[in-house]
Amino acid sequence: MNIATRISSIESGRRVIEQEASGLNALSVALDENFSAAVRIVAATAGRVIVTGIGKSGHIARKIAATLASTGTPAFFVHPAEASHGDLGMLKSVDSLVVLSNSGATVELRAIVGHARQIGIPIVAMASKADSPIVRQSTVAICLPRMAEACPVKIAPTTSTTMMLALGDALAIAVMEMRGTSRTDLMRLHPGGNIGWKLMPVDTLLRSEDPLPLVRPTTGMRDVVLEMTSTGKGAAGVVDDDGNLIGIITDGDLRRSFDQMLIATAGDVMTRNPITVPSGTPIEDALTLLSEAAITVVFVMSSENPRQPLGLLHIHSMAMSL
Repeated sequence: MNIATRISSIESGRRVIEQEASGLNALSVALDENFSAAVRIVAATAGRVIVTGIGKSGHIARKIAATLASTGTPAFFVHPAEASHGDLGMLKSVDSLVVLSNSGATVELRAIVGHARQIGIPIVAMASKADSPIVRQSTVAICLPRMAEACPVKIAPTTSTTMMLALGDALAIAVMEMRGTSRTDLMRLHPGGNIGWKLMPVDTLLRSEDPLPLVRPTTGMRDVVLEMTSTGKGAAGVVDDDGNLIGIITDGDLRRSFDQMLIATAGDVMTRNPITVPSGTPIEDALTLLSEAAITVVFVMSSENPRQPLGLLHIHSMAMSL
């Protein structure tokens, strides 16, 4: 491939992205009360949100259903062709239906739309033609701006499907916010993968068999170094007579007090009132705290006694777990 061809490909790619971006901008401006009405319908659904479409719109519909489900709205995709062969039984009177069709006249959607009307469930349509059959039969319609597709002959679904995808995300997140779905709720829905780990509490990383590197304020620095080395944490907590954390000594503290090592005690060298995280803090929040404070270790404190350390975590161990 010569340089001219490579440049032409880059220009083509940029043209497609810019065209689709212009569609998204137009879609954002075009959102109106119909979008709000669609959000209210989905949020009020007592059963499941059924999402349907065919062709490229069907692929987008599958993704929208998955996004709704993952953000706390029970939803699944029903293929309109399969619906005509028995899957209409998946729709119940407590459900709602979201229909995707760029033209708004897709023949394969007639059966599922007709059945939804027959059993009286609300229908949300996403289409580009306001006078199309599916839009006319819907409870509320969100019409896409009439934007050119990004392919050279203006036929292949590109800009239109990008707008549908973004509209589905907007619908799911708006419903999530209306319902007040919390981080805890999301954690329950994402127990696996990177998202699940980020939302898990820091307690997950604590091991009860690991000894805590703790010293008293009167402990000599030689013994402090031995304690830090023996546990491999690179830090030691300083506790009072009641076991309450009053300070921390890190490798940086050792370097700064090197000339006092022979005479100093833990109380002389420690950093007082160290940054800590309470038990139950999401791993992601703890990592953000460490990054913003430019520190590498943090004590996890008991929820019953906020001054009592439960464990010590290093930023590397948290990052490696994600």
